[in-house]
Amino acid sequence: MHLTHLDLSIFAIYLLAVLSIGFFASRRGSNTKRDYFLAGDKLPWWMIGGSIVAANISSHHLVGAMGTAYYRGAVAMIAEWGAILVGFNALLWIFLPFYLRNGFYTVPEFLLRRFGPAARTVYAVLILLTYLLVEIGAVLYLGGLALQSLIGLPVMWSVIVLALVTGIYTIAGGLRAVVWTEMLQLCVLLLGGIALSIATIHAVGGFQAVVESSKSWHLILPASDPDFPWTQYLGGTLCISTFYCAANQFIVQRALAGKDEWHARMGIVFTDYLKYLMPLIIMVPGIMAPKLLPNLSRADLVFPTLVQQLLPSGLVGLVMAGLIAAVMGHTSGAINSVSTIATMDFYVPWMKGKGPSPQPSPGIPGEGVSDQRLAPQRTNSDARAVRFGRWFGVCAIFVGIVCAELLTNYAKKPIFLYLLNAYGYFTPGIATMFLLGILWKRTTSEGALAAGLLTIPLSLALQWEFPKLAFQNRTGIVFWSCIIVCIIVSLCTSARSDEELKGLIWTRESLKLPADQREKYRGLRRPGLWWAIITVIVVFFYIYFR
Repeated sequence: MHLTHLDLSIFAIYLLAVLSIGFFASRRGSNTKRDYFLAGDKLPWWMIGGSIVAANISSHHLVGAMGTAYYRGAVAMIAEWGAILVGFNALLWIFLPFYLRNGFYTVPEFLLRRFGPAARTVYAVLILLTYLLVEIGAVLYLGGLALQSLIGLPVMWSVIVLALVTGIYTIAGGLRAVVWTEMLQLCVLLLGGIALSIATIHAVGGFQAVVESSKSWHLILPASDPDFPWTQYLGGTLCISTFYCAANQFIVQRALAGKDEWHARMGIVFTDYLKYLMPLIIMVPGIMAPKLLPNLSRADLVFPTLVQQLLPSGLVGLVMAGLIAAVMGHTSGAINSVSTIATMDFYVPWMKGKGPSPQPSPGIPGEGVSDQRLAPQRTNSDARAVRFGRWFGVCAIFVGIVCAELLTNYAKKPIFLYLLNAYGYFTPGIATMFLLGILWKRTTSEGALAAGLLTIPLSLALQWEFPKLAFQNRTGIVFWSCIIVCIIVSLCTSARSDEELKGLIWTRESLKLPADQREKYRGLRRPGLWWAIITVIVVFFYIYFR
């Protein structure tokens, strides 16, 4: 594709702006562990929500999800809207108070406090495998595929350039640099997505054509569907969404960095609104594209093909910048998350030479405990931890490039479906440990370990024995099997005392803000009010397009 000087100028200005903001943000921190990994606990609600969506909406959405919409239609939107109803609700109303009031750096620290170091280690290993072998490689590959189609740069060279540019500011500045650059990336992503949506809608005959097409949209498909059976809501969606939104360092880390619990909760609610809008911006072009491109060789090529054929000079550069924004935002967040987990859940305990690092006293939901976070003070151990985190980030980039190379041979279905399938291997045990750990005080460390260790072998066995079983159904079967095994093992082993579990088991008081924040955030500033509005809207769409 021939790019004009205007396109290249817009693209170059964007890259320069990202690097400048990243390095500027990196110089503002104090270089303590809390500052590097949690941005010094200073993020406002709009930055939390914006950074979650900017990190979440990557090339596997712009390219992969749009390809899935081309391949399967409107049902592709349920991955986003389902997260509003399941995963982010679990985070907002169940898990978030405990994460914040106990001053956690990482999600595995909840498992450490609840079950001990073995459960934390199992989770940390599973999540590192997920990020390194699934997330980073797939996102880089899809970004490289799109750049190859747009500018002719070979896929692997595109992957290497994307990985190196993203890695430079991420490793230098930690979460602070990640979040600041993600806000720019979100704006560019929205502008690029809107430009492509408008051009596509205009090309197919205007908004009326979308309205006519919507009459055949269906979000709930038969149980026999190979990709999106309605039975997914009985287990697969519940499991994957709970993990991805509520037990995933990649997402939760931004809420942990909030100024206080109100900002963290409002940030999640703001995320819901953005997650509702993004499918309409990203997937509508894919849904309408078969009218324009009925014979594409690969569904994942729909995004770059629409850009080539529909957008004028200048807008091509903007959409290219939006694509790169998506890739860099997601990749930088994943790199920072794996660095945080590797550092805080492996390196710091090992460095101290006596097991897990010291933990703050647990907060007790509902008793006025806001959080246990202290002002950061730089120490020698902080410097070593930050240095290790940076080197682990370098290793993560290298592994991502290698995995992207392996994915070049995957072409049977859109990569977005591959990602969901891959999550199904890792997430059932994780979701079980977190849900039963916080909701049922009788859950024991032995039960949690049994669930965590069962998830991959059972997933592989079902895949081997029933290769045609829909991955969502397979994930649901493994999820409920893990729950049953966890319950049985827990009932056969000794539980911890109520005193040991104080502040770690969900109660109705967890729904409320801490006492010192309730008076401050009343009326229109209540998170529950804005949550109820977006929830009603999403439920209406599910009913209307059932």
